[in-house]
Amino acid sequence: MSDEGEGQDLRDTVKRLEATVAALETRLAKVEAREVPRPGSMPAVSPVPIAAPAVAAPEQRDLEAHVGTYWLSRLGIVALIIGIAYLITYHFGELGVLARVGAGYLLSAGLGAFGLWLAQRHQLFGRIVFGGGLALAYFVTYALHFIPAVRVIDSEVLALVLLAGFVVAIVTIAHRMQSETVAGIALFLGLHTGMLSDITAFTLLSTTLLAAGALFFLVRNRWVIVPMSSLVAVYSTHVVWAVRTGHMAPGAPEHDRLVLSLGFLALYFLLFSVALLVRPRDLPVRASLAFTLLNWAGLTSLGAYEVSQEQDSGLFTFLLVVALAHGAGAAVSRLQRAPAALTHAYLALTAVTLALAMPARYDDVALVAAWTVTGLVAGLAARGVESPVLRGVGVLILYVALGACEWETPGRLTLLAGLVVAFVLVERGGTVRVAGLPQPEARTLFTAICAVGAGLSLVALVGARMPEGLVTLGWVIAAFLLFGVGFAVHERWYRLAALAVLGLALGRLVLVDVAKLPPDQRVLTFILLGVMLLLVSYTYTRLRDRRG
Repeated sequence: MSDEGEGQDLRDTVKRLEATVAALETRLAKVEAREVPRPGSMPAVSPVPIAAPAVAAPEQRDLEAHVGTYWLSRLGIVALIIGIAYLITYHFGELGVLARVGAGYLLSAGLGAFGLWLAQRHQLFGRIVFGGGLALAYFVTYALHFIPAVRVIDSEVLALVLLAGFVVAIVTIAHRMQSETVAGIALFLGLHTGMLSDITAFTLLSTTLLAAGALFFLVRNRWVIVPMSSLVAVYSTHVVWAVRTGHMAPGAPEHDRLVLSLGFLALYFLLFSVALLVRPRDLPVRASLAFTLLNWAGLTSLGAYEVSQEQDSGLFTFLLVVALAHGAGAAVSRLQRAPAALTHAYLALTAVTLALAMPARYDDVALVAAWTVTGLVAGLAARGVESPVLRGVGVLILYVALGACEWETPGRLTLLAGLVVAFVLVERGGTVRVAGLPQPEARTLFTAICAVGAGLSLVALVGARMPEGLVTLGWVIAAFLLFGVGFAVHERWYRLAALAVLGLALGRLVLVDVAKLPPDQRVLTFILLGVMLLLVSYTYTRLRDRRG
């Protein structure tokens, strides 16, 4: 809808330029007429130079004018349609059957005709009003069955057929006019007027029809704003439906209501996903990512809420199905040769959904182990599909497991050892990309994050095995092991992490242990510290000599 506003501004600018050019041509003709030599007169020695007209600086958008022309028109038509919808809902019951229907369609036809008349002088403003007329006609059609004050149709099937026909009419008119403004206003208001009264399964069916109409523009015209607003409106309607549990399916058992709700959510997700993946390369990458994220958030949050309201045992299965659906979306996007960012987004959402599913099935040690396995599998799978986003999500899940491991005591040592291995394996190989950073710097940052995770896991592991008085010695041993990992995999960031742990151990030794440790522990700590420092220094010396 903003594209049409900018188009109108461009047309106005072109008209002003044409008028300026015409004035300059007239002035130039007059100057040339004065310069034509008369018979018997001396010709001019040289033509009078005409200064080129100064190019006007591009005008900056006036914020006040933009708010007044763009936003106030849209807010005004929304308020007007909502007010008329309330008028139909509360007062049309006093009229006869024909009067109800005729008055509703007469109001919508008058508003649409007025919009077309305005469009002849002010195209954008007139199309906004015309779109409001279409939305009002849709609401009248919707009210013929659903609003008690206007109801004249008892058959739900007939009412749905009429609504489907009217949605097709809206799509056809907006497509022929090539107006995203008409499509956006009509579909947006149609989606929201249904929320003015009680929401039932019929309301969700009607919103699904409108969403399908909006998705036509995504597939056919590659418009983004209309389908995006429709996605938000559809899931918002379902939120209201889910909160008003008494109206979800009056008289139906709880299980049937859950099946009905999940069925609609699956339908929404399928519609929006198919529309996105039909021609994914024709959409801007940012729009595709926003579309995917919003679709995932709507399905996951609403579905999890509905399932948890009835039974927590089904939450794991539901989230597992959602994860599989996004994995399938990643496969389809790759087959469709979609932008790599879209495939990576689907893969990352698959891993995140799996991580969210784990607390619904596991707890304590099993939960930490499940998170560790999920992060490790995600990180290793990222190598095969070359997805830096999936690798980052895998590392994030490993950090979640590390944080949870600090709270759990049974089996903690095994879990920490597994986390050390997981961090190292995920860090090895593969491409890493970070927005705004070149490849080498992004790789360095990722390696540093993994090295810190491995270091923290190793420090916690060794510290948990040492007696209370030998915690500092445990830190020294952890640093020594980190040096070994760094030398083995030829990665300096592990060695830098080891130096950091070693510095902390030396600080604790000087500030705390010297004064508090018993003599035997003090002797053991200093001797082992000295031996390990000499071994590390000898290793560095040999490496330097080899390079030399």
